[in-house]
Amino acid sequence: MKRQAGAALFGVFLIHGMPAGAVEQSLRPETRPPQAIRVAMPGPTLAQSLRPAARQVVMTRQAGDDIIRDFREWVGSFRQRALSKGISARTFDAAFDGVRPDPDIVARDGNQSEFSRTIWQYLDGAVSDSRIRNGKAAIQDNSRTLAAIESRYGVEKEVVAAIWGLESSYGSHRGKSDIVTSLATLAHDGRRAAFFEDQLIAALTIIQHGDIPPRRMTGSWAGAMGHTQFMPTSYLEHAVDFTGDGRRDIWSDDPADSLASTAAYLARFGWKKGQPWGVEVTLPRGFDYRLADRDITRMPSDWARLGIRDTNGHKVPDHGQAAILLPAGGRGAAFMIFDNFSVIRRYNAADSYALAVGHLSDRLRGKGPIRAEWPRHDRALTRDEKIEMQERLTALGFDTEGVDGQIGPRTVSAVRSFQIAQGMAPDGYASPQLLERLR
Repeated sequence: MKRQAGAALFGVFLIHGMPAGAVEQSLRPETRPPQAIRVAMPGPTLAQSLRPAARQVVMTRQAGDDIIRDFREWVGSFRQRALSKGISARTFDAAFDGVRPDPDIVARDGNQSEFSRTIWQYLDGAVSDSRIRNGKAAIQDNSRTLAAIESRYGVEKEVVAAIWGLESSYGSHRGKSDIVTSLATLAHDGRRAAFFEDQLIAALTIIQHGDIPPRRMTGSWAGAMGHTQFMPTSYLEHAVDFTGDGRRDIWSDDPADSLASTAAYLARFGWKKGQPWGVEVTLPRGFDYRLADRDITRMPSDWARLGIRDTNGHKVPDHGQAAILLPAGGRGAAFMIFDNFSVIRRYNAADSYALAVGHLSDRLRGKGPIRAEWPRHDRALTRDEKIEMQERLTALGFDTEGVDGQIGPRTVSAVRSFQIAQGMAPDGYASPQLLERLR
């Protein structure tokens, strides 16, 4: 539903404080007029006549002026698109009063792909001792509200609290960025213009409805808002007024509307109360890794006939159809995942996120840590390496159905097919060692 969203989480460089190169690279290319052959040699420009340090300041400011001028032109054209979609001129002008592009947001958006962690590194941070401790305190402090939300929407309080914990550390890191500025900057930058323009139209709609004044609409640099980091379109579709005060106030220090909106969202997409998101399991010796496929689901009793048990050696109860998930291949933890796992992925479409929410909710209930050892000597693939893997797999006839630098179910399936062809254990794990084999 979000940035994926999703996420939460993010130095401020103003135009005059950024390196000149960083600003100039964000400018759109422009065609310069051809120079005449015979011209009088001009005197030095202001920038040329200055010492190097001062020259960089002047050039940076000039680049900043170009960005602002281009941004204003974009705002003028976007204004017409917004008005054509029902945003009033009054709302638009109030929302954009004083708004300027923020180059730090562009830099952050461009740098997200540079950071890559293994699943165990991600879980170490997401389900840390402090997050578990703070989560139990947050549940205690909001026990009546969470109990009422669980009663109305049928989503366990620990699951709602886990999303709250991952998205904003239980409300302590909701983000202070001006949402209109953030979304306008990202829409103007153009990398994902259509997506962020849609979010910006939704944000203006929220303002026009009177839910929040423009300058009080704050959140993450990427446009996610409130205790559980709703993007504007998700807010319009799923936010609820749980307190009954006539406003869906996810920005309030009172988390009630935010937490209820999250529960309503999960319920909307089919949350089943009482069904676990997943269960850590052990696999029998000689397990056929081809069965660890999201599309292969069986009842736990059927998996039990193949020798799959929980970590205490017991058969997993028949909570519903389940698949086997191996987030680190055959050398890490294994999980039997149910429909609720997919519901969490509707909130943020990443297995690592769904695992973190599920595991944190278990820890908030008093359950223990993951028992299996992870292959901690491995490192994560970089985005460029993931792209290279997808390209090489596809070139060899194992189509990943797109090259996006994301190891999703289709890439896992392609990896597994390659492993089968190579006589390897088909666990679908996209490791650095596998990339070396592809090379």
